[in-house]
Amino acid sequence: MYIEERLRQLREQMEKRDLAAYIVPTEDFHNSEYVGDYFKAREYLSGFTGSAGTLLVCRKNACLWTDGRYFLQAEQQLAGSGIELMKSGQPGVPALPEYLAEHLEIGDKIGFDGRTVTRDFVETLRNKTADKEVTFYSSEDLAGLVWTDRPALSAEPVWELGVDYAGLSREDKLKQVRDKMRDHKVDALLLTALDEVAWLLNLRGNDVHNTPVFLAYMMLTDKDAVLCVQEKILSAEINSILKKAGVSIAPYEKIEELVGSLQAGWKLWADGRRVNYRLLEAIPAGVEQLDEPSPVERMKAVKTAAEMMNLREAHVKDGVAVTRFMRYLKTHVGKERITELGAAKALEEFRQQMEGYLGPSFDPIIAYGPHGAIVHYAATEDTDVEMQPAGLCLADTGGHYREGTTDITRTIVLGQLTEEERRDYTLVLKGHLRLGSAKFLEGVCGQNLDCLAREPLWENGLDYNHGTGHGVGFLLSVHEGPQNVRWRIGQDSVCVPLEEGMVISNEPGLYVTGKFGIRHENLVLCRKGEQNAYGQFMYLEPLTMAPFDVDAIDASLLNRQEREWLNEYHQNVYETLSPYLTKEEQEWLQKATAAVG
Repeated sequence: MYIEERLRQLREQMEKRDLAAYIVPTEDFHNSEYVGDYFKAREYLSGFTGSAGTLLVCRKNACLWTDGRYFLQAEQQLAGSGIELMKSGQPGVPALPEYLAEHLEIGDKIGFDGRTVTRDFVETLRNKTADKEVTFYSSEDLAGLVWTDRPALSAEPVWELGVDYAGLSREDKLKQVRDKMRDHKVDALLLTALDEVAWLLNLRGNDVHNTPVFLAYMMLTDKDAVLCVQEKILSAEINSILKKAGVSIAPYEKIEELVGSLQAGWKLWADGRRVNYRLLEAIPAGVEQLDEPSPVERMKAVKTAAEMMNLREAHVKDGVAVTRFMRYLKTHVGKERITELGAAKALEEFRQQMEGYLGPSFDPIIAYGPHGAIVHYAATEDTDVEMQPAGLCLADTGGHYREGTTDITRTIVLGQLTEEERRDYTLVLKGHLRLGSAKFLEGVCGQNLDCLAREPLWENGLDYNHGTGHGVGFLLSVHEGPQNVRWRIGQDSVCVPLEEGMVISNEPGLYVTGKFGIRHENLVLCRKGEQNAYGQFMYLEPLTMAPFDVDAIDASLLNRQEREWLNEYHQNVYETLSPYLTKEEQEWLQKATAAVG
């Protein structure tokens, strides 16, 4: 069916309900970073296959908003569809709420599936269109009425993550969460974030792309715990262990009924950032909402001793794979045809050789030359280029192992460099080294540390337009809160102190449009150091074990302390990885980690 016909059928459904506009975002019911095939309604209706974008269908026209990663792809895929591309963030391009405010008539009605948007999104629409007195229609998924051959909801089997990996039993976790509920004087807790449900129950699944979670909701009270899930994904054994832990099972779609049945006078803990709009609208009158991040968010961010131990092992395995990949690129580019997609396939094969490897933690970013300047570049058949024995290749990739999740970026030298590339590579590395070797007092937040990574760039009038670090889950989402490292503090930003056991990325970068991109990323583990009269000091233990490409370093730009930290790190990398490498690989790594300066 052509896109024009799909839009025509959607407009027929809109007309029956007197809708002036219908919004189709790229979201599932849980505000997940990635979505399964069932939730790709925007892709079905528009033909645009990128991972980010919002479709707006009006009575006579349609628009699609996406970001700079996908401008070229969207232009190609939307050609002839009648859908206008709206390049988000570009001069003169209004955001969707502003566009609606300009084009709607007084009294118009806007439709969307309330399960796929947040209350914040709806309130933004409401505020921007206040003078138009618009109303909202959120109770139906009109895309589903058009999409007759829609894939079924993913229902992959759930599996148990043992206590030897997690460090705490589900019974212990449930008790700790209930203790937090009593502290906040709430009667019930609603969990809709898939990583939070999976963490709490020590279960994992495969219902979301690149994230080992399963579709589920959970309602917890002082005495009851109800897991709303597709029952066929639970084995008899999983059912038994959940029952033993006091968890009862209900159908996945019953969550709205559970919310609607809460007693007047109760207080419900429901995080408005994560819980979808329709569920929040289902809260009965007389039930008070505590709109704060759930206690699980902070609890899962602080890794247990077992998780910390396992993460170190995962990063050894990943380091072996990435080191082999770096050697492969540096010794084969120019001798055989290797494209960006081919390189990504090769790295995946290296990872698959590692015991306990489960799959990528995000879609790989292998960006050669000018493509490296696109921060979240994703190679496609149309953009895939062959690498040449010159310039830089930015490789940002990660994996899920039984022992945990990895995320690493290395910028690899493939041949002759310009002085600009060499200087900028070293400046970014200086920032990475300064943050990685930071020593700070307990209570410090990522916002306090961000300038360490940016200072060498700022001193030269340079910067990068993204955060320096994000949290990482344990065999969950590769992007986890609440901790982060960034200098921008918005109205809704919260300073979260870095605690022992938190994992964050250290990934400064620099991107020169049309030329190259550079990023250096390690995952680091927050640890307690010395304690003295001034307080408890903290430091960052590097988890990632792989060499930085010394072929790009201008050693004259590194000070003594930076050289010492780099050489110490490289010595650690060699000693950690060499027992797992062949003789030839050991010899290559020895040269790759030779002392600088």
